Amino acid sequence: MIFNFRNLQRYLRAKLSVFFNQQENDNPKIKKIVNEVYQISNDFLIFKKKNRKKTHKIFSKQVFQLIRNKNFLNFLQFSFIQQMFFIHNRLYLLSYLNELKKSPKWKLWKKLILENTIGNPVRYFLYPKSSGNKIFQTYHLKKYQDFCQIDLRNFKYIVEFGGGYGNMALTFKRINPNAKFIIFDTLEVNLLQYYYLKRHGFNINFNNFNKFNGINLINNIEILKSKIKKIRKKKNKLLIANWSISETPLNFRKKMFFLFKDFDYQLISFQNKFENVNNEVFFSNLKIFNKRKNRKTKIIPIKKMKDHNYMFSQK
Repeated sequence: MIFNFRNLQRYLRAKLSVFFNQQENDNPKIKKIVNEVYQISNDFLIFKKKNRKKTHKIFSKQVFQLIRNKNFLNFLQFSFIQQMFFIHNRLYLLSYLNELKKSPKWKLWKKLILENTIGNPVRYFLYPKSSGNKIFQTYHLKKYQDFCQIDLRNFKYIVEFGGGYGNMALTFKRINPNAKFIIFDTLEVNLLQYYYLKRHGFNINFNNFNKFNGINLINNIEILKSKIKKIRKKKNKLLIANWSISETPLNFRKKMFFLFKDFDYQLISFQNKFENVNNEVFFSNLKIFNKRKNRKTKIIPIKKMKDHNYMFSQK
């Protein structure tokens, strides 16, 4: 009942933007990319779902069915995609948008929140040039830049743990086209990211040990470690993890802890609890670890979101 009610709420909020959305239609270019993704997925018809919470097992199955059915058009209108990846038409986003507008860097933020038609994203009904999701993610970057006082263009290497449908990668490519971006995610979500970012014309490396340019999609820990090893001594690298770490099992976090060791600059957001896991303890301990590494680290409540926080870190 709760799940259905939330779906109904999401559906009604999306209807506020019905006059601003732009329906996608198929064409040969899109079909080519869809077939590329489908061919890659042929190698992974039997995929493992270890180290996942119940919520993500259900979602992964839905995404894989989308891929196997070649049902990519207008995917950002799908309820299960919105539930996991997309914030839209929430009134509290207006306060984030107003904060972006008041910033001395509004010219940059305005550029970054400009929405496109790929996936037919739900436009923000109070600012139809953008979507709630772009406003939300750009706000994270704004808050992080306020914290560390570093020009985001200085980051040449970005690793994102859990990359949604690829919006943050697209955003950083707008900030610095030469930046090398890694998304570490599950196989099926990597495939969705492949589709979205290919539609934008980017070169994509998929689980490739050797190549390291453009955007790198990885779902293998050993490949990720090999990439991190190559940039370990680089100073201008950033780790992004928006809600992803706090939604993974504790035993998997231990396997991924090498990321925290190697990245001084961290932009992380988390909820205090997720499926009975107390994330406050985990991130309090991570804060202590960062301080031992001589990093300036702070946990900051996210405005308008009860029991959700940022954890920012810098050298």
